[in-house]
Amino acid sequence: MNNSITIFKKELKSYFTSPVAYIIMVVFLIITGWFFTSGLFVGGIVTMRSVFDIIPFILLFFIPAISMRTFSEEKKSGTIELLLTKPLSDFDIVLGKFLSTLTLATLTLLPTLVYVISLKFLGPLDLGPIISAYLGLILMSGIYIGVGIFASSLTENQVVAFIISFLIIFILFMLNKILMFLPSPLVSTLEYISSDYHFGSISRGVIDTKDIIYYFSGIIILLLLTKTSLESRKW
Repeated sequence: MNNSITIFKKELKSYFTSPVAYIIMVVFLIITGWFFTSGLFVGGIVTMRSVFDIIPFILLFFIPAISMRTFSEEKKSGTIELLLTKPLSDFDIVLGKFLSTLTLATLTLLPTLVYVISLKFLGPLDLGPIISAYLGLILMSGIYIGVGIFASSLTENQVVAFIISFLIIFILFMLNKILMFLPSPLVSTLEYISSDYHFGSISRGVIDTKDIIYYFSGIIILLLLTKTSLESRKW
């Protein structure tokens, strides 16, 4: 675990030594801020619903953008070989990179709490669904980051990694929106695989065990797939 923390610190620091992380975070806040103010001042809606509705769409692009470099950059520069020869297990490396990217995503969400504080001053606010929605967004980010670092472990080209992760994440997100066009025997299975289906449940304030199991099991599977991808370089 100490090795994972070392990788975590190194990776998190690297995000903030380049302007890319700052640019992505600013763009994220501009978009969410626009939807929040539009709902509040134009629609007169004292709720976070418009923000929570748009963030999952933003994550489709945001997560691949911040995770595409995790392994692709190391492969292209040749530092991946040096990293793999250090006294670190492959899973230590994968977990450290995952946690640093998840921390960046969480830090990007934090400033949106200003919207919650603003609404609190404007009238009564049910904090239960808001807290659970933030939990859902972090869990959704987690499974998307798992996809992103797995895609990044497959190629040294960051653009290719972005495209692969975006396509997989897009499919996971859209599954529950095409159920009406699918044969009924497939509906329940594909609905369960859909990331947006589980987020929808959590964002309503209903934290079900099946939703938590979905996200955690998905993250673990993706981390193990990434570990296997790294190990394949030694074969």
